Amino acid sequence: MPLNLPNKLPAIELLKKENIFVIDLSRATQQDIRPLRIAILNLMPLKITTETDLVRLLSNTPLQIELTFMKLKSHTSKNTPIEHMMAFYTDFEEMRTQKYDGMIVTGAPVEQLDFEEVTYWDELTTIFDWARTHVTSTFYICWAAQAGLYHFYGIPKYPLEKKMFGIFEHHKTQPLHPIFRGFDDAFFVPHSRHTEIHKDDILNCPDLKLLSESEEAGVYMVEARNGREFFITGHSEYSPMTLDTEYKRDLGKGLPIEMPHNYYRHDNPDEGVVVRWRAHANLLFTNWLNYFVYQETPYNIEDIK
Repeated sequence: MPLNLPNKLPAIELLKKENIFVIDLSRATQQDIRPLRIAILNLMPLKITTETDLVRLLSNTPLQIELTFMKLKSHTSKNTPIEHMMAFYTDFEEMRTQKYDGMIVTGAPVEQLDFEEVTYWDELTTIFDWARTHVTSTFYICWAAQAGLYHFYGIPKYPLEKKMFGIFEHHKTQPLHPIFRGFDDAFFVPHSRHTEIHKDDILNCPDLKLLSESEEAGVYMVEARNGREFFITGHSEYSPMTLDTEYKRDLGKGLPIEMPHNYYRHDNPDEGVVVRWRAHANLLFTNWLNYFVYQETPYNIEDIK
């Protein structure tokens, strides 16, 4: 089944050019199917880019999905037109009485601040708490993963000496877990962050299960509450050129940035990018939707608790 998106969302036309099957709300209402309701709290500054990255991955499933983009009242995006936010995003306060089969919370460029210093921290943690009783399974990405682990389980983040930047090899610590159905023994994930969480802190918390890690990039995937929460420290959703854009942006600003690891062919930006992570990114989101959203959520969405 296709993805059910708000009418005129920019991602629709972009993804149609990639032969990805998406439909808008007017067509979806003609199908007698209860779609999975997925909320996306998009904290990334370039919201249209992140929307497209996530929609691309969520569309790779036979399930019909209805997306709602959530926004914060306590934070105004500076990098996305206000008209786009008004047209396609809904305040949390307007959504808080609703229930959702799944939710995705993206990363945010605030990782070098203490959590409590983030201007929207109070509203964000209210949403985190709300999700526990209003969402079947929540998928926290990058900084949101660190924030969720800190808020719920007291797991701290630690500064890195230099940015973790590039494509890194990972392995499964729980190879039979359904989230890894179809995965190879080794798989690649993009990372772009200045902080990390430590493995020992995860292992010392009985409520958390370490699912995947990397010798170079450290902890990657953590599960809690039998799959009702996943914490992902990398950016599996990144499109092929995202790290290239970040690298050239930082170079242009004169910031200290190393070439992304294991990214360019022969470590030469002029030779282009070697894409190593897209197949597993598709499997990751498809498995989450299938095994931890679709198969776990009640048919009557009001029964989520």
